[in-house]
Amino acid sequence: MNRKYLRVAGAIANCTVAALLTLNAGAATAKDLVKIAFIGPLTGGVSSTGLGGRNSAQLAVDQHNADPSKKYRVELVKLDDECKPAVGVQVVTRAATDRNIIGAVGHYCSAVAIVTVDTFHRFGLPLVIWGAVLPEITYGNSFKEIHRVNGTMINEGKLAAEYVQKAGFKRVALIYDTTDYGKGQSVHFMNALKQFPDITVTGSYGVDVTQQDFSAELTAAQRGKPDVIWFGGLTPQGVSIKAQLQRIGIATPFIGVSGILNEGFIAGLGSAVAEGVVSFHNGAPIEKYAKGKEFLTAYAAAGFKEEPDAYGPFAYSATKLLIDAIEKVGPNRAKVRDELNTTRDYESLVGTINFDDHRQNITNAHQYVVQDGKWVYWADSKYAKEQK
Repeated sequence: MNRKYLRVAGAIANCTVAALLTLNAGAATAKDLVKIAFIGPLTGGVSSTGLGGRNSAQLAVDQHNADPSKKYRVELVKLDDECKPAVGVQVVTRAATDRNIIGAVGHYCSAVAIVTVDTFHRFGLPLVIWGAVLPEITYGNSFKEIHRVNGTMINEGKLAAEYVQKAGFKRVALIYDTTDYGKGQSVHFMNALKQFPDITVTGSYGVDVTQQDFSAELTAAQRGKPDVIWFGGLTPQGVSIKAQLQRIGIATPFIGVSGILNEGFIAGLGSAVAEGVVSFHNGAPIEKYAKGKEFLTAYAAAGFKEEPDAYGPFAYSATKLLIDAIEKVGPNRAKVRDELNTTRDYESLVGTINFDDHRQNITNAHQYVVQDGKWVYWADSKYAKEQK
């Protein structure tokens, strides 16, 4: 064998070894793909909240994937529940039967979440709720798959009742949608009002979510001469009711649950009509949190077209909690579920997360008011100063 052949053969061998080393190095550093689902209303009347939640969840995923120290690369599967129970069951079933999806961050609408918990439980798919507030979603079952980082309507109702008392209102009219969400909100608000025996409920009116004309209910409510009208429902009806109050000349103060606390409510009414409306929510303003400004900077840099909205920080926190559980125990539904169950002192964007025995985070409600075309933290508003 001549030397020229040996040199060529040696060069080929060296190239082969180098190529193998490169392939092996790539295999060693490649990360396994893990899928999680985001579920929320991406279309329809409350889509502004759903899109803000989706974007916030995506930001959490992108930040995780950019960290070279993480074990897994995460893909976010985005599903639209349309804030409709039947659609919610369909998309949750689709996610749950995909064994590549290890967990879900789901639901803003309580009427959807309450009918899907059975599906999550049946398929053993861990869920971290980022927006739905009906207490029964966590407290009405013993499903270990169901977790919630935001608070419940119990907190909202308590703060709303305290506001009514502090504001000096003595007569309250209630209007609520007849879904589980609206009925639940009315029950917890009225229960909270019982601690103030000098406050009278002048009337309580349930309305269908498809209803568009509320003149009968508003006229009946006004006959009771309420000092304030409380609304328990979501943005589309909240806009319609407040607008109709304006058209028929009823200037009674209007307060509502967290279902109206979004940009869509102000946009639907216009800033002049929305001015002074009060709402209650289980989250503080994002800038009040230790890492709130950091989140807002990263959100803006990501180029999302929609605002994060009131529940975006909770979607972001829920996503990070789920991903961190997967990082710790691996992409196994049962192990992730058990890890989430033990959540204690987890530092998140929305504060320290501690789950109780029903996997419900312990939170406090906060008050907001529309001022000059935007939702403003009550304590920072001119209305709070006027009330003192």
